[in-house]
Amino acid sequence: MEISSITLRDATESDLPAILEIYNDIILTTTAVYSEEPHTLQMRLDWFNERKQAGFPVIVAEQAGVLVGFATYGKFRLWPCYRFTVEHSVYVHKNSRGQGISKILLQEIISLAKSAGMHALIAGIDSENDISLQLHLKFGFTQVALFKEVGFKFNRWLDLIFLEMILD
Repeated sequence: MEISSITLRDATESDLPAILEIYNDIILTTTAVYSEEPHTLQMRLDWFNERKQAGFPVIVAEQAGVLVGFATYGKFRLWPCYRFTVEHSVYVHKNSRGQGISKILLQEIISLAKSAGMHALIAGIDSENDISLQLHLKFGFTQVALFKEVGFKFNRWLDLIFLEMILD
């Protein structure tokens, strides 16, 4: 697949069913999201509206008119002194992984965070997700924390790695 065949744009409410499909598959089949129950369309709508009201981006990747991935960032922590630090998420449809889509989405999220005047970008990644870890390291993120056995999913303990990129 040619990376040039991917189009990025701001997400709209009409994208939420496709975003929900991607997200729920990830919840049910991977440890990329530390959640066990599928989300509802209303949950995704609430999430989307919260992101937009806070001024945070939600972008989608399309290939031949089909939504194949999405990315966003939001508050890292709620206290005001963290206002220049955001945590991001990048998700790709199971049938479109391994084609460079996450790289395009991550590059755009970094650019948007810089343009918004953010100072630090955080990634929370399951320690077994080597593909995501390697992608972030290639972009210049550095590992800043390893939280041992902080998640429990699929009847086993999960370790969470935090990576950080200083944007300015």
